[in-house]
Amino acid sequence: MKRILITGAAGFLGSHLCDRFIREGYHVIGMDNLITGDKKNIEHLFGLEQFEFLFHDVSKFVHVPGNLDYVLHFASPASPIDYLKIPIQTLKVGSLGTHNLLGLAKAKNARILVASTSEVYGDPLVHPQNEDYWGNVNPVGPRGVYDEAKRFQEAITMAYHTYHGLETRIARIFNTYGPRMRLNDGRVLPAFIGQALRGEDLTVFGDGSQTRSFCYVDDLIEGIYRLLLSDYAYPVNIGNPDEITINEFGEEIIKLTGTSQKLINKPLPVDDPKQRQPDITLAKKLLNWEPKVGRAEGLKITYQYFKSLPQEELYKDIDGKQF
Repeated sequence: MKRILITGAAGFLGSHLCDRFIREGYHVIGMDNLITGDKKNIEHLFGLEQFEFLFHDVSKFVHVPGNLDYVLHFASPASPIDYLKIPIQTLKVGSLGTHNLLGLAKAKNARILVASTSEVYGDPLVHPQNEDYWGNVNPVGPRGVYDEAKRFQEAITMAYHTYHGLETRIARIFNTYGPRMRLNDGRVLPAFIGQALRGEDLTVFGDGSQTRSFCYVDDLIEGIYRLLLSDYAYPVNIGNPDEITINEFGEEIIKLTGTSQKLINKPLPVDDPKQRQPDITLAKKLLNWEPKVGRAEGLKITYQYFKSLPQEELYKDIDGKQF
């Protein structure tokens, strides 16, 4: 049985990756310090022989007994509220954490895939964004702690590949949604659904003309799986190119939830990207992958998940405090 370490295992994407690799017959070692993750996302795995959980901060030295075949590095705050609240930890998990896991992969002769992000493109001057675009990022702006952590992560990963010959994979992940996202974490989809379920108007930052492209989580996990098992060491965009404005998306949520709320505008945050759409030509060619789940179908599943949560969850911030 092949063994895989998944960091950030109790997070949104990490927990879905644990499920996928369990189904594929791997022994999964989940690692998380629970700073933004939630054990509830993986508690259904705790009774399985092929799953074990290690409570650990990857910014500190990482030791995993026994052999390892693969490492998936998905430990990182990912929402604006998180990385603005814990900027130092965000930088450390992208730099020290990545260094530690690359060292572990090297010692174990394991292949490592790191979770990068479309945020490496910043507020892009090229549209849609392809892997050859270097980005337009403000390193000293409020979002720089996340953007530059991920850009450094890519750089040190490539350095280990070229200098040490380590087998590396880099996934540039675009906006992803689905069950196990956290309500009220600052990202547009859970924010909109949370507001709709509470009967509040939906907050649009800026004039709502900025765009996003949303990928359902099952599609993204399939892309990650194929990328890990591919022979390509350089960055690959994984996302859904179906672009939509925030205003249009808000109207879709209002229609989906059957509420009578309206969209209200607030100032656009500093350095917030105006456009976001992946060019997935490379993923199609290399991985024979493209998204299969349409936004209408994915949103319906995600809405039912949020709707099934206990009522009190609607009124908790990301720290679990009532508001």
